[in-house]
Amino acid sequence: MKPRLTLLIALLLSTLALPVAAGEGHDHGDAPAAASGNGPRRLPDGSVFLPMPAQHQIGLRTLPVEAGSHPRAFELSGRAVMDPNAGGRVQPMVAGRLTPGPRGLPLPGQTVKKGEVLAYVTPEAGGHSRSLAESRLQRLRELSDTVPRKAIEEAEAAVANEQLRAPVSGVIASANAVSGQVVEAREILFEIVDPQRMLIEALAFDMALASNVAGASIAIGEQKLALKLVGVARSLREQALPLTFRGEGGALAALAVGQPVKVYVQTRDAIEGVRIPVAALMKNPANQTVVWVKEAPERFEPRVVTTMPLDGTHVAVTNGLQPGDRVVVRAATLVNQVR
Repeated sequence: MKPRLTLLIALLLSTLALPVAAGEGHDHGDAPAAASGNGPRRLPDGSVFLPMPAQHQIGLRTLPVEAGSHPRAFELSGRAVMDPNAGGRVQPMVAGRLTPGPRGLPLPGQTVKKGEVLAYVTPEAGGHSRSLAESRLQRLRELSDTVPRKAIEEAEAAVANEQLRAPVSGVIASANAVSGQVVEAREILFEIVDPQRMLIEALAFDMALASNVAGASIAIGEQKLALKLVGVARSLREQALPLTFRGEGGALAALAVGQPVKVYVQTRDAIEGVRIPVAALMKNPANQTVVWVKEAPERFEPRVVTTMPLDGTHVAVTNGLQPGDRVVVRAATLVNQVR
């Protein structure tokens, strides 16, 4: 992406630096054309001169900022987990050899329906146990008038193929099954999830945060997804308190089970600052966080700012901006690359 942006800047410089045509009655002869001073360039004070044609060409956009009160937010490390009420695992109850179901063995990403037969397990205890079990079943059936029905059913179960059925409707999240594979009892062969009903689990190292949650959100691409706190665990994990959030909607389908995410938790406390998009934040050569402020129609100045997270797509600037400043919120990366 960076080489493409650099190329675009170079094209702008070459386009806008073309010689200006002479007016009527003015002949410059065959003298070589001097580069025009009207191209994008970095000024001695660190600001950027960007003519109007270049601004239109790169789609630059600015917005005036306003001071306000915003919920204090914290960024937590989290991950997407299966909703136990909307997902399930497929495990055999007996050891045996695996054979495909009517539609073959399901693959990751394949949609299945509740009750659908995914595979069969043929019990194999080793040696001649299966042939002995079949002989025992035959003898019990011949003596059906004198033996309990329960004994016959147990013998039938010992030689019957176990049907592995989908416990819920959803998508195969993981599959560990190959035709002919010998599996153990309780071995996890398939995991099924509903992509639109995932849970988000975050770890809070500040125990007081758990009782001060007003809301939460995650950013999936450029889309912000609101979360609702479901519960707070009462046992520590990795010296942190797990918080479970629920989110619903099509955006959740982009997450995979176990995928790490950043969770932005809003508290009931408030901070004062100006709200700007994350896309407006850049880094200067000293690795400081800056935003570009429009000081004149064709002049932009970098401002070092102090920020606090809000919701994953916006931050609150607590120092460095004043109400009314026009901040570059689109094409800031291109402005930052002008030299």
